[in-house]
Amino acid sequence: MRTTTNVMADLRGVLSVYWIAGTVAVLAGVMPARAGFGDRITISDTEFRAGTNRIWINGANTPWHKWNDFGGGFDAAWWDKHFQQLHENGINATRVWISCSGDVGIKISANGHVSGCTPAFWRDLDSLFRIAQERQIYVMATLMSFDHFSDKYPRNQRWRNMITDSNNVDSLVANYVVPFVNRYKGNPWLWSIDLCNEPDWIYENAKCGKLPWKPIQAYFGKASAAVHANSGILVTVGISMAPKYLSDKRAANVLSDNALRAMAGGDPRAHVDFYAPHYYDWQGRYNHNPFYMSPIAYGLPGARPALFGEFPSKGTASHTTAEDYESAYENGWQGAMGWTSNGVDETGSLVKLGPATRAFRARHNALVFPGKETDEPAALAVPIPAPKP
Repeated sequence: MRTTTNVMADLRGVLSVYWIAGTVAVLAGVMPARAGFGDRITISDTEFRAGTNRIWINGANTPWHKWNDFGGGFDAAWWDKHFQQLHENGINATRVWISCSGDVGIKISANGHVSGCTPAFWRDLDSLFRIAQERQIYVMATLMSFDHFSDKYPRNQRWRNMITDSNNVDSLVANYVVPFVNRYKGNPWLWSIDLCNEPDWIYENAKCGKLPWKPIQAYFGKASAAVHANSGILVTVGISMAPKYLSDKRAANVLSDNALRAMAGGDPRAHVDFYAPHYYDWQGRYNHNPFYMSPIAYGLPGARPALFGEFPSKGTASHTTAEDYESAYENGWQGAMGWTSNGVDETGSLVKLGPATRAFRARHNALVFPGKETDEPAALAVPIPAPKP
């Protein structure tokens, strides 16, 4: 007969094996496998998966705390506390601007050549992704914005020189995009990369250069191919006006596979994995409020997932934020990310956003935190060792 002592000894042995395996995986930069929440997010048909379980992005935008945080005024304590608040409010993912206007962190010459990033930039990002892992918040990393090209910021001409020169675009991909991907691809909490915030304005607005789409698409094509060549991280672009620029029915899809591959020498890895359009009430004149219709009815191609990358945290016209989240889910959108969680402008903060994300979590906990019985944080994972700059 096996004694209690024998059973306990066997159990200790099994647990030791799992602990050692987990420790080895962590030291290799890969988290041990979990059944859902915390696994790398992938795509199945037009839905997101965490492990084998469906996940719905009950999300937010925390674009910056201090403009150009990384390599600038990054405050780790603030980000740690805020990410904890996000999790407590049922938010499973947030969108963070890695570079807001390109004035710090990224080394770019006057002629637009990108030679790399500063040690402070990488140090701050190492801290951000450790915090994301510990507080269990998936991050959509927005690598740049139309603001880089705006005459409001001092380096705008450098960025215009970059995007309009094929060799300079290659330098951006080789010395910024690829190092970013390779540095953090072992951390599953980096779930996606948004190559640019609202590039529509680079094309439409004189103050951002009013540049043609082709060189912008060349960046998207080359960068998306590079991300896919080096990792399993999902790729998107935060287009503002979807009916104008993501619709073959109403205009043209500037992110179509054919368009991006043509700009990347025919590379089949040049594509976005999902659509993440932005919506504010002024856009209703194009095709009404998309929260209350399907992505296809809004004009998007139906071959891949779609979520709202931005919308006002205080809710869309005549609707509460909670109604917006629930209707997005019911109409086949795969997530919604309110702007913002930290009140960077008048569109709302967690005061408005939190009740909606908590309500969605209460109704759909298995979609928000798949594989977890409750929304309570699991034991904190061992931080992934940060590579040296």
